Amino acid sequence: MASAGLLVGAPDVVFAQEQIRRGGTLYAAINPEPNSLTSTYNNQYANRAVSASIFDGLVYYDDAYRPQPRLAESWTVSPDGKSITFKLRQGVKWHDGKPFTSADVKYSALEVWKKLHSRGRSTFATLIDVEMPDAHTAIFRLESPSQVILNALDAAESQVLPAHLYKDTDVRTNPLNNRPIGTGPFRFKSWTKGQFVELERNPDYWDSGKPYLDRIIYRFIPDEAGRGAALESGEVQYVPYSGVPFSDVERLKKNPDLRFDSRGYSYAAQTYFLGFNFRSPILSNVKVRQAIAHLVDRQRLIDTVWYGLSKPEYSVIPESLTAFYTRDIPRYELNANAAKKLLDEAGYPAKANGQRFQIRLYTDPTSERFVFAGEFLRQEFAKVGIEVVYIPLDNATFLKKVYTDYDFDIIFQGFGIMVDPQMGLTRVYSSKAQQPGVPYANAFAYASEATDRIIESYQREAVPQKRVETFHQFQRQALKDLPMLPVMQAPFFTAYNRKLRGLDFSPTGVHSGFHTAWLEP
Repeated sequence: MASAGLLVGAPDVVFAQEQIRRGGTLYAAINPEPNSLTSTYNNQYANRAVSASIFDGLVYYDDAYRPQPRLAESWTVSPDGKSITFKLRQGVKWHDGKPFTSADVKYSALEVWKKLHSRGRSTFATLIDVEMPDAHTAIFRLESPSQVILNALDAAESQVLPAHLYKDTDVRTNPLNNRPIGTGPFRFKSWTKGQFVELERNPDYWDSGKPYLDRIIYRFIPDEAGRGAALESGEVQYVPYSGVPFSDVERLKKNPDLRFDSRGYSYAAQTYFLGFNFRSPILSNVKVRQAIAHLVDRQRLIDTVWYGLSKPEYSVIPESLTAFYTRDIPRYELNANAAKKLLDEAGYPAKANGQRFQIRLYTDPTSERFVFAGEFLRQEFAKVGIEVVYIPLDNATFLKKVYTDYDFDIIFQGFGIMVDPQMGLTRVYSSKAQQPGVPYANAFAYASEATDRIIESYQREAVPQKRVETFHQFQRQALKDLPMLPVMQAPFFTAYNRKLRGLDFSPTGVHSGFHTAWLEP
């Protein structure tokens, strides 16, 4: 799922063990600063990027999206599909020295993933219990077969938390979220707010001999120009999530010390959407939403704001997910005249001054590019008389306004649809998914009996092809109702120094935890 126009670098050479250099400090730059060092209840990218070095998942995913062993050494699915038995790795210790056991898996699955994670509440909807016949066996008991659970168990999506430190606490306010104890390749050392998080090598890591780095320091550099300058000067060696100026990419590619790669993001299948608040009497009118859909010039937005380094998306399931995508969907082509006609029919004719109504637009604060996108959309909508009040917000204010207070009209934001769309779609389209304070869930007051029936169907369907057909129905229904309008692929890439070797470019590579990374002298 490489971004359009962005060359993928050659894969790292596999070096013999004796050629790998141990030691050294990796400096990475990210923005925004994490608000938690676990992604269990807030899965914003910065939280995931840092915490996946501290925590492990039960599995990781190879280039074919197949689960491979991590904390779970093996697993078997019962013939009726109603249980999954995980054999857990023995000898694994938490960073405080306590042993990792099936009790940690049971607690995390039932009390954290199923209840608090914006996607997990859908992913684990059929999970009714986790049995522990011994300290290294965890049996997931399911109400009905689930085809999604084994797709959602890596270190970024479903982190295993230490039950002995979290049980009987409120996970969201537990102070260990800011000084976490994990089982991962790196241990938490310090967090200087507004500046950096420092991690140190875990000498007791279960994967013997790894990691190779001594330390990782994640610096919080708020502007993309500053991150680009730090990368060029060598102050940092790693910048994920398109963190350098798009306007500088072509120039930076010519620097022999730098590498660019758009692999490592495809598992998330992130798409940028416009989302509409149905609490607004204006936006609750489907003709208004359809009119706005006819106004978005996707390609010009990409060319203007992201320098052509992406592709348009027209369905709520990205075209890259070929196993689930269908072209048989309602489409809203660029057509200002159609937009004007729909606005007239909706009861919002242009006044003498040309204006029809006013709405507020907020954009995702995770990238400076969204500020330019907000201004682009403001100008486009003004052409048909929609006055947009565009207000850039910091991350904390954005999350509170949108996902706690529901105080917004339109947002432009990225959502990870994930390699199995059940994980990414349900939390924003299900009427049951709305829960104040849970980021990236249904904040739109969208509730549709037809959509809920389709969701229930794909959650419980055991026949793969029938499940695919259900996802086709979902796409058509979602684009008919238009609570969200898909706009474009997330234009992600990683920029890094050529001396940084052993990077993981698997589908979840950006959340790999740097367990195989090392630095040349």
